[in-house]
Amino acid sequence: MGEFTALIHNENIKIYSRVRTWIMLLILAVMSVLLPALIYFTSEGDSSLMGLWDNFQMTVSIAFFLNTIFTVVVASDSVAGEFTWGTIKLLLIRPWSRSKILLSKYISMVLFSLLSTAVLIAFGFGASLIFSSSSGDTMSSITAWSPAEYSFLDLLCRYIELFLTAALAFMVSSVFRASGLAIGLSLFIMFAKSIFTVIFSPERFEWAQYLIFTHMDLRGYLLSDTGPGGSTLGFSIAVLAVYYILFLAISWIVFRKRDVAS
Repeated sequence: MGEFTALIHNENIKIYSRVRTWIMLLILAVMSVLLPALIYFTSEGDSSLMGLWDNFQMTVSIAFFLNTIFTVVVASDSVAGEFTWGTIKLLLIRPWSRSKILLSKYISMVLFSLLSTAVLIAFGFGASLIFSSSSGDTMSSITAWSPAEYSFLDLLCRYIELFLTAALAFMVSSVFRASGLAIGLSLFIMFAKSIFTVIFSPERFEWAQYLIFTHMDLRGYLLSDTGPGGSTLGFSIAVLAVYYILFLAISWIVFRKRDVAS
């Protein structure tokens, strides 16, 4: 267990020893503070200021796109970067199995996603607390959840989407050894999933209920018990779980059988 912990530590060093990692975290922190500040300084009066949770919700909805992109960059470079720089052979001659190496890389990527999300929450909530009106939040009138409950459930749904997008990027990185392809494909799915959901609507095609695009955004269940095509929250989670396991299984199988000399 100690050796595996050291392996995870080694992967974390690879991530946080790069200047780009700290630049990404800094950009995320600045963006999370800047959005509430901009609204505060451009508002005409106290009546036009947003409430705490409305402000935080707006900050999360915008800054989380950056959070997803940065996590995808780390996930895409995790395995592909070893092949690009030619360090994969040095890594595989160590007394660790390929499964442990791949798992350590994946865990390190997940830890980064948690850290970046924590940075977003801390700076976004802190800035919203400073640059917000003391009046009530408008979201309390459109949902049965309290503003705080809705905000953090919305955040959880966004993180689940990030989690799946990063797993896809990690799989493409492992299979094709190309970080650019992993980043491009993941971002394409992230921005085009709504278009695919409209084209392949589960209301029109029954088989569309089994597509990952249909269920990646779980936020609709915060306002309704039914999702696209009449699906339930349990069904959506089950579909996402199957895709998640499939992504990791493909990554594991390909990486274990990969000929590093090719």
